[in-house]
Amino acid sequence: MCDAPTAKRRIPPQSGTAFKLKRGEILRVTDPLGEQVSDLFAFKDGDLSCSLSSGRSIDYASKIYLSTGDVLYANDSRPMFTIGEDKVGRHDFLLTPCSQEMFEILYHHHGHHPSCFENLYTSLAAFGIRPEQIGTTFNIFMKVDVGADGAVRVDVPPSKAGDYVELHAEMDLICALTACSAENSNNGSFKPIDYEILPPHAPR
Repeated sequence: MCDAPTAKRRIPPQSGTAFKLKRGEILRVTDPLGEQVSDLFAFKDGDLSCSLSSGRSIDYASKIYLSTGDVLYANDSRPMFTIGEDKVGRHDFLLTPCSQEMFEILYHHHGHHPSCFENLYTSLAAFGIRPEQIGTTFNIFMKVDVGADGAVRVDVPPSKAGDYVELHAEMDLICALTACSAENSNNGSFKPIDYEILPPHAPR
């Protein structure tokens, strides 16, 4: 466990990174410019069969929008993160990370398009993790509205410049984090994401 905060690190637009997080440490994810989504996925360090589960997390919270006090669970029902201080108050698991195939199917894009899925699996490759092991991400700062008819609509992220959310690690983790590459998720522009690893109960 760290005894001092790490320096704040910046994920450039349309890119990603991966890192380890020890039980008890706090991952603070900040939107430095506003209206920028970040995708998070995680595995238990030392047991890659244990990974973040959208289904377990939604099921046990009994709601689709998650914030302070809610727990993000693994596929084996063990807690992975507890959400701490949250300046935005709304995050979800409703959509999978954007991918090359998504841009082709939904937007008829031709040629390569940066994507969260590609950025996640290329970052996690250093830890021996394969693309097919990555599931639905925790969509930080994203705004997905669900209509009465069940239709989903991606809207402008509610995060303002400097807003952040803190995720308390409940086990040793391998994490991957992105600055989302989808135009529609980020109000038409691509911006960076900042993150830092803090010791328990670190002052702001």
